[in-house]
Amino acid sequence: MEYFDAHAHYDDEQFDEDRDELIKAMHDFGVTRIVCNGYSLKGSFDAYELTKKYDFIYSTAGISPNDLDEKWEENINKIEELLDKPKVLAVGEIGLDYHYDTDKEIQKQAFIKQIELANKYNLPITIHTRDAVMDTIQILKDHPVNQKGVFHCCPFNRELVKEALKLGFYISFSGVCTFKNSNAEEIAKMVPNDKFTIETDSPYLSPVPNRGKRNDSRNLQYIVDKLSEFKGLSKEEIARLSYNNTINLYKIDI
Repeated sequence: MEYFDAHAHYDDEQFDEDRDELIKAMHDFGVTRIVCNGYSLKGSFDAYELTKKYDFIYSTAGISPNDLDEKWEENINKIEELLDKPKVLAVGEIGLDYHYDTDKEIQKQAFIKQIELANKYNLPITIHTRDAVMDTIQILKDHPVNQKGVFHCCPFNRELVKEALKLGFYISFSGVCTFKNSNAEEIAKMVPNDKFTIETDSPYLSPVPNRGKRNDSRNLQYIVDKLSEFKGLSKEEIARLSYNNTINLYKIDI
C-alpha cells in the first residue's frame, strides 16, 4: 500500500533532532507523498524549503487563525510570494478558531483576505475550524473558493460536514478518528468515497495506539485501519482512494 499524508508539519521544532532521518525512512513504510502545511509566515517559508529538499514533499502557505498578530496583514502579503512557487499546492492552513479568547473580526478578515489570494492564484484552501462552525460555513458561502479545498482534521460535526460537502469541499480524517467516544464512524459514512483524505497533522494528534506520543506519517496505517472498519472497505481500497483523492484535490500532475 502507498499512503499520502495530506497534512503534516515537518518544519515543527519537534523534528529538529531527527527530521532528515525520519523523512528519508518514509518510503520504507509506504508513505510516498506528504503535504507540509504552512500555518505562520515562518512556517510557510520553512515548509516550502522542505519541498526543495525532498521530491515527495509538497507545501501550502497561509496564516492560521492562531498565528495572527499585529502584523497579520503584512504577513499575508508576504505569504503571496510563495503562491506561484513549484509544489506550493494551496493557501492554508487558514480559517477560524474561537476556542481561545481572540479577536473574531480579525480572524474573519484574515480568512477572507486569504480566500481572495487563493482565487487570485487559482488554488484550493486548507481550512482550520474550531468552535466556529456557522461563521466558517457562512464565509465560504459569501466568498466562494474557486478551487474549493479541504477541511483539515475536520471536526466530527454533522452539520459542518453536510454543508462542507454541499459546497464541494473534501473532508480530511486524522488520528482523532481512532479515539474512543468520537462520532467518527457516523461522519465517515456520510463522506463519499471520492471526497475524503487522510492526514496525521504531525507532530500532533497521534492515533491509537500511539496517542500521546509525537506523531509522524508512519501512523497513517492506523487511520486507514479505522476508516476501513467504518466504511466496510479493504485497507488497500481506503489507502488507494485517499491517495487519489488527495492528488485530485491538489491537482497534482503525476
